[in-house]
Amino acid sequence: MSLYPALFLDRDGVIIENRPNYVRSWADVEIYPQAIEALALLRQTPYKVILVTNQSAIGRGLLTIETAWEINERIVAIIQGENGRIDDTFICPHAPEAGCACRKPQPGLLLQAAEKHQIDFGRSFMIGDALTDLQAGKAAGVRHTILLLTGRGLAQAQKPESGRLQPFQIYDNLLTAVRAITPFLHQG
Repeated sequence: MSLYPALFLDRDGVIIENRPNYVRSWADVEIYPQAIEALALLRQTPYKVILVTNQSAIGRGLLTIETAWEINERIVAIIQGENGRIDDTFICPHAPEAGCACRKPQPGLLLQAAEKHQIDFGRSFMIGDALTDLQAGKAAGVRHTILLLTGRGLAQAQKPESGRLQPFQIYDNLLTAVRAITPFLHQG
């Protein structure tokens, strides 16, 4: 069985605006225009494009898992309508204190995706706006990790623990990251 490379993407702060009080409804969703453009550039790559998102608002009782899935489905539909691509979505619905294996920085969401899609972590990328995204990628064995300065990224890059996670790349947003790594993406 052949394994596929993947581009793992966080949602909030990468594709849509982060909200201090969580994305609880469609009214809270604001998609970054540059993210739509970036996801359109990924249309023809051999990489799987997989969304991996912590949604602790579910575990905190602030929204239902059904609402979270509906929000994700609408985001994906808009991206597809703009000729972009997301192949699958994985959600951790747990609050931080639940101690689950799927909440980033744990690698559970990436491991679930790898099992379902036969992912080769050694040829994959993890892109997020938080150090926990990078930690999850590294814990799963993802070879390339990228921190975006959108969302919480700028503040995260300045944390002392960011030095312990090196090496990782930093880009202004998803579009600049995708443009920078495009030569790798077409090699598969």
